[in-house]
Order: sequence, then structure tokens, then C-alpha cells
Amino acid sequence: METSLELTNMTRVQQFVLLGFPTRLGIRDALFVVFLTLYLLTLLENTLIIYLICSHSELHKPMYFFLGNLSCLEMCYVSATMPTLLVGLWTGPYHISFVTCMTQLFFFVSLICTECTLLASMAYDRYVAICRPLHYPLLMRPQVCLALALSSWLGGLVVSAIKTKCIASLSYCGPNVLNQFFCDVSPLLNLSCTHVALTELVDFISAIVIFCGTLLVSLASYSAIGMAVLRMPSAAARRKAFSTCASHLVVVGIFYSAALFIYCRPSRIKSMDLNKVLSVIYTVVTPLCNPIIYCLRNKEVHTVLKKTLHWP
Repeated sequence: METSLELTNMTRVQQFVLLGFPTRLGIRDALFVVFLTLYLLTLLENTLIIYLICSHSELHKPMYFFLGNLSCLEMCYVSATMPTLLVGLWTGPYHISFVTCMTQLFFFVSLICTECTLLASMAYDRYVAICRPLHYPLLMRPQVCLALALSSWLGGLVVSAIKTKCIASLSYCGPNVLNQFFCDVSPLLNLSCTHVALTELVDFISAIVIFCGTLLVSLASYSAIGMAVLRMPSAAARRKAFSTCASHLVVVGIFYSAALFIYCRPSRIKSMDLNKVLSVIYTVVTPLCNPIIYCLRNKEVHTVLKKTLHWP
């Protein structure tokens, strides 16, 4: 009897089918070229930033330390999801094994949690630099920066391990078609043939803690920065600071808006087509735009880049 119950609880589905973007062949080919170009451009941008930060001592500052971590994360981030998107566009619906699907889910959740924490750390760094400049060398000393970065990466791994274990322990009896271009939480919950209330609760609580917690840190930091900027006597300094903060807030706003809509909901998402569109925003568009907004518009990075490329 006990053996029979164990067999019943085993996962029956051995692979999933990722629908991706089921459009006409000609449109799929065009999308493949577009997404492949965006993928390669994202890798190039972030590789360049990591190289510049590592090879030039003038960029060995806390802000660029976090930017280097963010660039490394963005490369891992797009590499965790983009391959299945590209294969799906090239071949049509993509068959992925259960183990590979859970592995992709683990890395994706880990990286998205790490990104949230890194964005909050970067916002805190800017808060200290603008609002408490005299204490900046002490509050953002190398040991603190390293601790913040390590806690971001390790925290993402721990949260992801818990969420992935909960989702992998569910039974999947069929159907096995995921209306998504990578293995994501909500589509997997929709396919489970067992009670998922506990898993949904774990997913919802972790999303609230990670997303909302780090979002509040970012908003509080930028709010304090905004008030400090308004008290600056120089109009030029105010414009420069507001321009930088506005650029950062646009990326943070787009990322969190899409992510919160998808993950901070206590029930399964029914509108999977909308889910896919929003997923493209924070898995493709945000990693592409982050290097441009955070680094390539920065004067110090511009100077180092010109020096590296021997531009006048």
C-alpha cells in the first residue's frame, strides 16, 4: 500500500513543451534575428563594462563594484532564459526535460532575486554618496560592499532553492505544455495536478519579501536623494542629479512593475500571453538597457572607454 502511494505521488510528466511565440514561420525567423541580436548586444555591453571596471583603477569605487556585479548578473540572467527562447523560435515548440526545466527555474529565480537586492544596494550606495558624503568612506568601505554583494548572490540562491524544491515536489500528471518561452513559476503551477496552496503561499511570501522589501529600500533611498537634491544651491547640480536618478528610476520602475505584476499575486496567472510579453520586458529589455543607463551615460565610464579605444 505504501509503495503504491509513493508511485502515485511520483511525477508522471518527464518533459515539458515550451510554446514560446507560436507565430508564422516568417515572423518567427524575424523574431529569431531580433532576439539573437539583442542577446549578443547584451553580452557585449556587459562584457565591456566588466572589462573596463576591472582594468582601470579609477573605476575601483563602490558604485562601479556594484555595477560590475550587476553586469555579471545580467549576462547570467539572459543566458538562463534566452537559449530556450531562441531554440523555440528556430524549431517551434521546444521539448525540455523535467530536470532541465527545474534547473532553469532555479537559476532564473536565483538571479531575479539577486538583481532585486543588487538594485537596492546600488540605491543605498547613491543615498550615502549624496545624503551622507562625509560618512561615505566608512559606510561604503570595501568590506561592506563585499558583504552586500555576497548577501545578494547567496540570498538569491537560498530563496531559489526553497521555491524550486516546492515546485519540483508537485505532481505533474499532464498536460505538459507551458505557454511560456522558459520554465517560469506561474505556468508550472498551472500544470500541477496536486493541491498547490502551500507552494503558492511560499511563492507569494517570498515575492513580497524580496520584491517589495528591496523596492521599498530603493524608493526610500531615491526619495531621500530627491529631497537632498532639491536643497542643492546649484541649478546645474540639481539637473545632473535628477537626470541620473530619473534614469535609474525608469529602469527600476519597468523591472519592478512587470515582476510585481507576475509574481506578487496569491493565485495562478491566467493571462499567459500577457505574462510572456511582460517576461520579455524584464528578461530581455531590462538587461539590454541597464548597461546603457547605469554605465554608458556615465562620464567616468566614457573617459575610460575613450582611453581604451584610443578615441580623441
